[in-house]
Amino acid sequence: MSTTRPNPARRATAEDAEELVRLRTVMLDSLPKRPGANPDTTWRPVAVETLRGKLNDPDGDLTAFVVDSPAGTGLAACAVGTIEYRLGGPGNPGGTTGYVFSVATDPDQRRRGHARACTEALLGWFRERGVPQVDLRASVEAEPLYASLGFARTPDPAMRLRL
Repeated sequence: MSTTRPNPARRATAEDAEELVRLRTVMLDSLPKRPGANPDTTWRPVAVETLRGKLNDPDGDLTAFVVDSPAGTGLAACAVGTIEYRLGGPGNPGGTTGYVFSVATDPDQRRRGHARACTEALLGWFRERGVPQVDLRASVEAEPLYASLGFARTPDPAMRLRL
Protein backbone atom coordinates (compact mmCIF):
# COMPACT_ATOMS: atom_id res chain seq x y z
CA MET A 1 0.00 0.00 0.00
CA SER A 2 1.21 3.50 -0.78
CA THR A 3 2.33 5.69 2.11
CA THR A 4 0.26 8.54 0.68
CA ARG A 5 -2.68 9.23 2.96
CA PRO A 6 -6.05 8.88 1.21
CA ASN A 7 -8.46 11.75 0.93
CA PRO A 8 -10.86 11.55 3.86
CA ALA A 9 -14.10 9.67 3.34
CA ARG A 10 -17.29 11.69 3.45
CA ARG A 11 -20.93 10.72 3.48
CA ALA A 12 -22.35 10.61 -0.03
CA THR A 13 -25.12 12.95 -1.12
CA ALA A 14 -27.79 12.61 -3.79
CA GLU A 15 -25.45 14.47 -6.15
CA ASP A 16 -23.05 11.51 -5.96
CA ALA A 17 -25.60 8.99 -7.27
CA GLU A 18 -24.31 8.88 -10.86
CA GLU A 19 -20.72 8.41 -9.71
CA LEU A 20 -21.78 5.70 -7.25
CA VAL A 21 -23.47 3.80 -10.08
CA ARG A 22 -20.38 4.31 -12.26
CA LEU A 23 -18.19 2.83 -9.52
CA ARG A 24 -20.66 -0.05 -9.07
CA THR A 25 -20.23 -0.74 -12.78
CA VAL A 26 -16.43 -0.74 -12.30
CA MET A 27 -16.87 -3.28 -9.51
CA LEU A 28 -19.26 -5.49 -11.47
CA ASP A 29 -17.01 -5.39 -14.53
CA SER A 30 -14.09 -6.62 -12.40
CA LEU A 31 -15.93 -9.76 -11.29
CA PRO A 32 -15.39 -13.04 -13.13
CA LYS A 33 -17.84 -13.30 -15.99
CA ARG A 34 -20.41 -16.01 -15.67
CA PRO A 35 -21.61 -17.92 -18.73
CA GLY A 36 -24.61 -16.12 -20.17
CA ALA A 37 -23.91 -12.93 -18.22
CA ASN A 38 -26.33 -10.20 -19.17
CA PRO A 39 -24.63 -7.11 -20.69
CA ASP A 40 -27.79 -5.04 -20.07
CA THR A 41 -27.09 -1.50 -18.87
CA THR A 42 -30.69 -0.30 -18.58
CA TRP A 43 -30.46 -0.78 -14.80
CA ARG A 44 -28.14 2.20 -14.38
CA PRO A 45 -30.66 5.09 -14.69
CA VAL A 46 -33.05 3.25 -12.36
CA ALA A 47 -30.23 2.74 -9.85
CA VAL A 48 -29.27 6.43 -10.04
CA GLU A 49 -32.82 7.55 -9.28
CA THR A 50 -33.23 5.03 -6.47
CA LEU A 51 -29.94 6.14 -4.91
CA ARG A 52 -30.88 9.81 -5.14
CA GLY A 53 -34.03 9.12 -3.18
CA LYS A 54 -32.28 6.98 -0.57
CA LEU A 55 -29.36 9.38 -0.12
CA ASN A 56 -31.74 12.32 0.33
CA ASP A 57 -33.02 10.74 3.55
CA PRO A 58 -30.38 11.40 6.24
CA ASP A 59 -32.18 9.07 8.66
CA GLY A 60 -32.73 6.31 6.10
CA ASP A 61 -31.40 2.79 6.22
CA LEU A 62 -29.05 3.10 3.24
CA THR A 63 -25.97 5.26 2.98
CA ALA A 64 -22.65 5.47 1.19
CA PHE A 65 -19.27 6.87 2.03
CA VAL A 66 -16.99 8.12 -0.70
CA VAL A 67 -13.52 9.46 -1.33
CA ASP A 68 -13.30 12.22 -3.90
CA SER A 69 -10.87 11.77 -6.75
CA PRO A 70 -7.56 13.55 -6.06
CA ALA A 71 -7.88 15.02 -9.56
CA GLY A 72 -11.02 16.83 -8.40
CA THR A 73 -13.31 15.08 -10.88
CA GLY A 74 -15.72 12.45 -9.65
CA LEU A 75 -15.13 9.81 -7.02
CA ALA A 76 -12.10 7.64 -6.40
CA ALA A 77 -13.86 5.07 -4.20
CA CYS A 78 -17.03 4.18 -2.36
CA ALA A 79 -18.63 1.79 0.11
CA VAL A 80 -22.41 1.44 0.28
CA GLY A 81 -24.34 -0.14 3.11
CA THR A 82 -27.82 -0.75 4.35
CA ILE A 83 -29.45 -1.78 7.59
CA GLU A 84 -31.65 -4.85 7.29
CA TYR A 85 -34.25 -6.01 9.80
CA ARG A 86 -34.90 -9.64 10.62
CA LEU A 87 -36.57 -11.39 13.51
CA GLY A 88 -34.28 -11.08 16.53
CA GLY A 89 -32.50 -13.97 18.15
CA PRO A 90 -29.65 -14.80 20.52
CA GLY A 91 -26.83 -12.32 20.08
CA ASN A 92 -29.03 -9.95 18.09
CA PRO A 93 -32.35 -9.43 19.91
CA GLY A 94 -33.25 -6.37 17.83
CA GLY A 95 -32.73 -8.22 14.57
CA THR A 96 -30.71 -5.48 12.87
CA THR A 97 -27.88 -6.42 10.57
CA GLY A 98 -25.70 -4.15 8.49
CA TYR A 99 -24.86 -5.19 4.97
CA VAL A 100 -21.89 -3.76 3.07
CA PHE A 101 -21.93 -3.84 -0.72
CA SER A 102 -20.61 -1.94 -3.70
CA VAL A 103 -17.16 -1.31 -2.29
CA ALA A 104 -15.34 -0.09 -5.37
CA THR A 105 -12.25 1.89 -6.31
CA ASP A 106 -11.31 3.28 -9.69
CA PRO A 107 -8.50 1.11 -11.09
CA ASP A 108 -6.03 4.02 -11.22
CA GLN A 109 -6.75 4.90 -7.56
CA ARG A 110 -6.28 1.45 -6.01
CA ARG A 111 -3.79 0.56 -3.26
CA ARG A 112 -4.03 4.04 -1.69
CA GLY A 113 -6.34 3.27 1.25
CA HIS A 114 -9.48 4.75 -0.29
CA ALA A 115 -11.64 1.61 0.07
CA ARG A 116 -10.44 1.21 3.66
CA ALA A 117 -11.35 4.84 4.46
CA CYS A 118 -14.84 4.40 2.97
CA THR A 119 -15.44 1.07 4.70
CA GLU A 120 -14.22 2.35 8.08
CA ALA A 121 -16.56 5.35 7.81
CA LEU A 122 -19.44 3.04 6.90
CA LEU A 123 -18.68 0.79 9.88
CA GLY A 124 -18.74 3.91 12.08
CA TRP A 125 -22.21 4.73 10.72
CA PHE A 126 -23.40 1.23 11.61
CA ARG A 127 -21.98 1.64 15.15
CA GLU A 128 -23.72 5.01 15.55
CA ARG A 129 -27.00 3.37 14.53
CA GLY A 130 -26.55 0.56 17.09
CA VAL A 131 -26.18 -2.22 14.53
CA PRO A 132 -24.62 -5.23 16.32
CA GLN A 133 -23.36 -7.18 13.30
CA VAL A 134 -22.35 -6.47 9.72
CA ASP A 135 -22.25 -8.88 6.80
CA LEU A 136 -20.65 -8.68 3.38
CA ARG A 137 -19.47 -10.85 0.53
CA ALA A 138 -15.79 -10.53 -0.24
CA SER A 139 -13.85 -11.19 -3.39
CA VAL A 140 -10.57 -13.04 -2.96
CA GLU A 141 -8.71 -9.78 -3.64
CA ALA A 142 -10.68 -7.83 -1.01
CA GLU A 143 -10.72 -10.45 1.74
CA PRO A 144 -7.45 -9.26 3.38
CA LEU A 145 -8.89 -5.74 3.74
CA TYR A 146 -12.05 -7.00 5.40
CA ALA A 147 -10.16 -9.45 7.62
CA SER A 148 -7.96 -6.57 8.82
CA LEU A 149 -11.15 -4.74 9.82
CA GLY A 150 -12.31 -7.71 11.90
CA PHE A 151 -14.56 -9.59 9.46
CA ALA A 152 -14.38 -13.38 9.54
CA ARG A 153 -15.76 -16.09 7.28
CA THR A 154 -19.02 -17.66 8.47
CA PRO A 155 -20.17 -21.23 7.92
CA ASP A 156 -23.45 -20.08 6.36
CA PRO A 157 -23.52 -20.63 2.61
CA ALA A 158 -25.39 -18.07 0.59
CA MET A 159 -28.27 -19.15 -1.63
CA ARG A 160 -30.47 -17.15 -4.01
CA LEU A 161 -33.79 -17.51 -5.78
CA ARG A 162 -34.61 -15.19 -8.67
CA LEU A 163 -38.30 -14.43 -9.00
